[in-house]
Amino acid sequence: MMRVGMLTSGGDCQALNATMRGVAKTLYNADPDTQIFGFEEGYRGLMYNDYILMKPNDFSGILTKGGTILGSSRQPFKLMRVPGENGFNKVEAMKATYRNLKLDCLVILGGNGTQKTANLLSEEGLNIVSLPKTIDNDIYGTDMTFGFQSAVDIATNAIDCIHTTAASHGRVFIVELMGHKVGWLTLHGGIAGGADIILLPEMPYNFDAVLMAVKQRNKAGKRFSILAVAEGAISQEDAQLSKKEYQKKKANSPFPSVSYELGKKIQDALGQEVRIVVPGHTQRGGSPDAYDRVVATRLGAAAGRMILEGKYGCMAAFKNNEIVPVPLKEVAGRLKTVDPKSDIIREARDMGISFGNEL
Repeated sequence: MMRVGMLTSGGDCQALNATMRGVAKTLYNADPDTQIFGFEEGYRGLMYNDYILMKPNDFSGILTKGGTILGSSRQPFKLMRVPGENGFNKVEAMKATYRNLKLDCLVILGGNGTQKTANLLSEEGLNIVSLPKTIDNDIYGTDMTFGFQSAVDIATNAIDCIHTTAASHGRVFIVELMGHKVGWLTLHGGIAGGADIILLPEMPYNFDAVLMAVKQRNKAGKRFSILAVAEGAISQEDAQLSKKEYQKKKANSPFPSVSYELGKKIQDALGQEVRIVVPGHTQRGGSPDAYDRVVATRLGAAAGRMILEGKYGCMAAFKNNEIVPVPLKEVAGRLKTVDPKSDIIREARDMGISFGNEL
């Protein structure tokens, strides 16, 4: 009989429950006596021994349910070895919980920070299997993360809805999308939604190039323009600043985000009405789409198989539509970014989409 711990950490997304279901069903199918300990609120539950001894029924009816039935919290990796209140040692506390429960393995679902802590625990001697969760699709070592496609669907719908009102009023609309430091969500949502201009963190923009793209549409008789802007988009000028200088500039900026600054500059330059739309956390909410349900189920089942075969210290990852174990030490601390020279960027340019750096 195996004793397996499970937790979800960091920001939520649409297919966490579907992924846990895939793991659990695989383990229960192999041995109905398997015991699964669900830690509440991510690593915090592991630190403070807050868990639920789960039953097979807990994993029924959750394939289509968004969020996470275990709850989640953010526990920054950079603070993991920093003593807490009264000298509380987080890493040792997590190891103690693992050993006191006599766990055979700990399954961890999360994004980049979560994967770094998973690797830390693996290096500390715990048997770890992790799964790639994020709407940002920025985890190194996997072609696809669960949650990404569902977020793309929501981002696309937001842009779809903007098309009609933008056309009716002859406005410039900026749709600011999530993605943290990378542009995968904005790139895919922008293309799927028919955005005219797409601005990504990996491709610093030139304001004159953005303005030229809008002017060209106006000259061609187009009454509106839609910009899909990643929350981490940055101008070429700001990209030259040091991290400290850039953070200081943002702290002193009167604008809440890059989209509002860009919108003000476009409106001042053209005299054309500009509106900002921020779908925000709706991109992480709701039910997983059909594609994510398949991705999550496959990843979960593969992780279950990895546990049964003792393939620890790895993340279940998509590679060329196959699922393979990737060592956590190769994943931790690395970011998968959009390649400005990739085919998808070239194809978008060939269609006339501007990335704001054509000058």
